[in-house]
Amino acid sequence: MKQKLTLGFSPCPNDTFIFDALVNGRIDLGNFELEVVLADVEELNRMAIAGKLDITKISYNAFAYVHTKYQLLNAGSALGNNCGPILIAKRALSNDELKSATIAIPGKNTTANFLMSFAYPEASNKQEILFSEIENAVLNNTVDAGVIIHENRFTFEEKGLIKLADLGEVWEQQTSFPIPLGGISVHRRLKPTVRRQFDSLLRQSVQFAFDNPEVSKEYVKCHSQEMDESVMRSHINLYVNQFSLDLGEKGKAAIEKMYEIGRSFGMPVVEDSIFVPKT
Repeated sequence: MKQKLTLGFSPCPNDTFIFDALVNGRIDLGNFELEVVLADVEELNRMAIAGKLDITKISYNAFAYVHTKYQLLNAGSALGNNCGPILIAKRALSNDELKSATIAIPGKNTTANFLMSFAYPEASNKQEILFSEIENAVLNNTVDAGVIIHENRFTFEEKGLIKLADLGEVWEQQTSFPIPLGGISVHRRLKPTVRRQFDSLLRQSVQFAFDNPEVSKEYVKCHSQEMDESVMRSHINLYVNQFSLDLGEKGKAAIEKMYEIGRSFGMPVVEDSIFVPKT
């Protein structure tokens, strides 16, 4: 009998690209059967906090609060350079204005929110809005500014919005580490052998996607909300890289640095055994 695993990831191109081979029968899953849950990353964060999914995409910020229930896989991460969230507005706002401005964030558990707090610790008037609606919220004056993620970084200027700050750039300049956005977590209720096996399968899936980029195109496109194909490809190129194959020591150090800094923002102390050991 096959072991059924619930697997959550977002419909964003970087996720559908790396998971395509895994969920569409392009690699051998062995004894596993997958039940896929597609949801916005903040919804996935909340599901992880509730412990609902066996394996799930998660913001590294949210992972700090579930590290006793989940471990991080070595494969599947969105982590790198020049790929962080961007703070946008309709007009230039001073740092003093940002202290009281209403700022849209894509969820309190997201790494985008953490990076906003890191760059602007005094900007506390935040409003949670679905990531895809933040541009419109700024344009409609529902909020004064917004933190955008995913494909919106490629479209905000076309809509007449301006960049106030690249929050990832702030992180990189102040820490000299790549930006840890999100990873794939696996529930500790699963046997250690299962965790390691799935980590290996996900690495195979990412490698397959790199080796056969055209194969995943239809799967990515059908979940990309009618995204322009050039934006879709730019999205994948930005967020899927060698860290997606394997965090390595550099990637792990960046995540640990985030948790070290995060303690000053009220994050819990994160244990050492947060990464699944490699097979």
